[in-house]
Formats: sequence, structure tokens, C-alpha cells
Amino acid sequence: MDPLMHGRADAATTPDASDAAAGAGDAGLAHPPVASGARGAAIDGVTERVALRADLLRDLLLMPHGSLTRVEVLARVESTNTELARLVALGDGRWTAPALLVADHQEAGRGRLDRAWQTPAHTALTCSLLVRPEVPVERWTWLPLLAGLAAVRAVRAMTGLEAGLKWPNDLLVPTPDGTDLYGWGVYRKFGGILTESLGDGHVIVGLGINVSQHAHELPVSSATSLELAGAQGPERELLLTALQEAFAEIMDRWYDAGGDADAAGLREEVADILITIGHDIRADMPGGREARGVARGLNADGALVLDAPDGGQSVVLSGDVHHVRLAEEK
Repeated sequence: MDPLMHGRADAATTPDASDAAAGAGDAGLAHPPVASGARGAAIDGVTERVALRADLLRDLLLMPHGSLTRVEVLARVESTNTELARLVALGDGRWTAPALLVADHQEAGRGRLDRAWQTPAHTALTCSLLVRPEVPVERWTWLPLLAGLAAVRAVRAMTGLEAGLKWPNDLLVPTPDGTDLYGWGVYRKFGGILTESLGDGHVIVGLGINVSQHAHELPVSSATSLELAGAQGPERELLLTALQEAFAEIMDRWYDAGGDADAAGLREEVADILITIGHDIRADMPGGREARGVARGLNADGALVLDAPDGGQSVVLSGDVHHVRLAEEK
């Protein structure tokens, strides 16, 4: 079984993210870099959408101030995961984990089942992080959940919103007016994660977060953005910095525990931000199989444990999870 299988769900309403550029003319880059200090155009004459500040991101995220060996920011790209995989495959030694590729505008992000997503320029945080997990490969199933934990912590800290995670990799936030939507309740999706193994010991962790999209710019009714959820800001550079700092701290603890999420205290922390816990769910699994029950927790591999209607328990290793209703008791 692919150790990252249960992380291969929708990478968001803005799914996997994209590129970056240390500077014009950088070898191997197929897309234009962001000019430092470039400004976005006004949208409908109301909001000026500002391009990412590449120099600021490098100052904040590169060693010795940050934890990364390389940060590149591109003006646009189709898919950050795809582009980062291409750059690593060049084998020219320029990409050493941990390294980050960021896109100011992702044109054709990928989610589960190759679902395509687009984001307007300067409205989303779309990026892909190259990591080389220092733990046994069977522990890698935790990667999307740990990335989700970092994203939730960063969004909560930077916006005050009660962000949460829908197993295994959808980032949700409650609607300001509490409007209910079938299959989602009062929650809407503002982002997601897509993890992909490169087969050489490296893993790409792709992340997409809708920051400032307006309602008419979102593809489905279950999607939202941080701005629509009530957040003022934050600046995308600061949000990305908070996210990377949280992820680095979480990964250090995971590595120190040899990938044992229990020993690191991470299984409990992930469960605490997992909106799925306590919900009556339906899981559509590979091969056309289906599982139903109340989500009660996570097992040692990060799989979802269900109390089945027949009184037994079932384990969901991968699949689409749909929230049917909130169980009366957690």
C-alpha cells in the first residue's frame, strides 16, 4: 500500500500549489519569477491584490532565520506539485530538502482523481514543500495530517478563525452566519493538502489556502476563503511563515519520536483539531467499497476509526469522507 494513500484527497478548493524563483534566469525554471515589490491590480475597483514579496519570503524562511534551504516564488504555474517534481527530477543538486516552491497564481492545481482547480492571481496561498522524512516509510501516512495540523494552527493564530481539519486533508472553517449545507454542515472548505511520494525518499507536501477570494470566484458552494469567513488579512507572506514554522516544529517532534505520533503527542493534537471526530460519516473507498459509522478517533497509522452500525469497528485507510450528521455524543 502506498504509505501516503490516505493523504491523496482534494488538495483544496485551491489545491496543490506551485512555484518560485530565486531570481530571473534561474536554471530549470519554466515559469517567470515574481518581481520583488510587484503590485497586483485593483479588482472591481475595490481591493488591490498585491503580489507576493519574494525577497521578504526568502528573508523569513531561508536559513539561518528559517528552516529552509531554498525558497522560490514564481508569478504563475499550473501545479506546484507537478513543477516541483519536475525540478527535483532534473537532478542538478539545486533542490535539497527542506525546500519550498510558491506560486503567486496557480492556473491548474491538482486534487484527488486529478480534479482541476484554479485561483485568481494574488488571492491564494499555493505552495509545495519538499521533505525527506527521517522516519520509517510506514509512518509517512501521518504527513498529510501533520501538515493539516500546522495549517490549522497557523490560520488560527493569524486570523482568530476556528479552523479545523476534515480527515484526512481538507481545511475547514465555520461560516459566519451558521448556514447549513448538506454534507458540510456549517463548515466550508478553505484549503487542502496533497502529499505525493517521489519514490527516491522525498515527499512533496502541496498546500492550497484560499485567502481573499470573493464568493463569485469560488468554484463550488462548499468552498470559502479566509476573507469570506471573516478574517481581516492576513498578509500571505506572514501566513506562510507561520505555517512553515508550525510545520517545522511538528516535524522535529515527529522525527525525534522516530515517526511514532503517539510518543510525540501528535495523535492527540491532530484528533483535537479533527472536525470529523464525532460525526456520522460515509467513506467512499477504493474499489467501490463504502464504510459508514461514527468517527471515534485515529489509529496508530493515522487511519480513521469508525463505530459501525452493527456494533463493531471499521478502519478507513483512504477514501472520500462525507459528514452525514454530527453524532449526539462524541
